[in-house]
Amino acid sequence: MFPVSRKSLTAIAIAGALTLTACGGGEGAEGGEATEMRLGHVFGVDSTMHEAAESFADRVSEETDGRLDITVFPAGQLGGDEALGQDLSRGTLDFAFLNPGSLAGMDPLMDFHYLPYIVTDYDQADEIFWGDGVIPTTLSETLGEQGMTSLGTFELEFRAVTNNVRPIEGLDDLSGLKLRVPGSAAIRSFFDAAGAQTLVMPMPELISGLQQNTVDGQDNGVLITTDAGLADAQEYFTPTRHVYAVGSIVISSDVWDGLGEEDQQTVRDIAEDVAAEQVEENRARVEEYTAALADGDVQVTELSDAAQQEFREFGLDQWAALADTYGQDRIDQLRAELDALGS
Repeated sequence: MFPVSRKSLTAIAIAGALTLTACGGGEGAEGGEATEMRLGHVFGVDSTMHEAAESFADRVSEETDGRLDITVFPAGQLGGDEALGQDLSRGTLDFAFLNPGSLAGMDPLMDFHYLPYIVTDYDQADEIFWGDGVIPTTLSETLGEQGMTSLGTFELEFRAVTNNVRPIEGLDDLSGLKLRVPGSAAIRSFFDAAGAQTLVMPMPELISGLQQNTVDGQDNGVLITTDAGLADAQEYFTPTRHVYAVGSIVISSDVWDGLGEEDQQTVRDIAEDVAAEQVEENRARVEEYTAALADGDVQVTELSDAAQQEFREFGLDQWAALADTYGQDRIDQLRAELDALGS
């Protein structure tokens, strides 16, 4: 587990910091001018993503002798993912641990990796979501076109379905459920085709939407469901694994271009190391959280092999309808990569 060593931010400190962009501040360890920088993300302070962000900030400061001084603002203190993306694009925010799947409003390709059932296990995910395949290439290029330079890829999790109506044991159990979904064409079309009633709702409104029965359920993995307190308002949890989601460690391209080559290499190396550590910790925590959820008041239903295959085949069938959104060439390339894995 990553050490959380940086100072907690009070409301007054946050308000003051919001007026700052990357600028000269105090002195670094070698007596040079320290550059004060901000890193934002939407994840809870107990999440592996926040721990990784804190580790990233500490290590950048240490390895640049204090010349780059990064303060982390967690849990949406600087806004949601789309607001963070816009600020990065404008150069008014330095870094973010970003969920690109939430930036489809900036470019639909940001959630290309949300196509249903691309992968169903970690071995497949490691081959498809890292390296130089169509998914990492598309994410990096699309972020770059929006003024963000990708430094590394971290893991979110496999998404699941929770609700208050019934256990999800087969595809037909989704029919009629009122489900909150993110603003992703891929996710929404999957649930719409399965007969659910989908409603796009910002994350900050989701807990009240569940409590007030505006929606019956939602699709997030066990980590977000638990850390965001959503499990307290839900009775049933099924790890459908319909989407495997990743995040991007990004820096504003304007800020990146202002760094020297040595600092660029240092920042990128640290980002890649921190991302790899986060993935390992994240996967261990998924097991812990799922066991804890099953021991609590939420009924956890594991899909049978037959049901999982039914979900996967249905999800793959939805890709054709999304060719206009993501491009037939990208979809064909992704299918070819999966075929090469024997998936």
